[in-house]
Amino acid sequence: MKKLLGEERRAYLLDLLKTTGQAITGTEFAKKTNVSRQVIVNDIALLKARNEPIIATSQGYLYMSIESKQQVFERQIAVHHTADQTEDELNTLVDAGITVKDVTVEHPLYGEITAAIMVKNRFEVQQFLQKSRETNATPLSALTGGSHLHTISAPTEEQLDLAERLLQQKNYLLSNN
Repeated sequence: MKKLLGEERRAYLLDLLKTTGQAITGTEFAKKTNVSRQVIVNDIALLKARNEPIIATSQGYLYMSIESKQQVFERQIAVHHTADQTEDELNTLVDAGITVKDVTVEHPLYGEITAAIMVKNRFEVQQFLQKSRETNATPLSALTGGSHLHTISAPTEEQLDLAERLLQQKNYLLSNN
């Protein structure tokens, strides 16, 4: 493929993100457009500055289109667990039909720090954990001794309730008591 320039490349990236509905890595975009990964990072930053709903996840970039056909329920939950329990926590959530959208921690200097996770099945959980191992990255919850928030979503309130019950059974869910 010939090297795409500027606006033409950004339009192409945006179109791919909108039509695939799947995460695409910066490296994949770079190969498709015959530019460096850093150029792609800059392009995504420009698109986000134009209020395009693009998020970066451990699986790549995602376009967050609003699905008007299907109602999605969402809530934020407070959890606490060790780093070794991360896989079990995420698998528990996705097994209940939950999408784990993000993680938020309270940092003493910066206040709330939120990062996208966007996992909805065990395969994506494994990809997320593999990326963590490959990059030797520490989970944000390590900053708070294991306490953190997740924004979770599901097609029904019952799935959100089930997820909370399952986390409570495993003593991961922080309660108001």
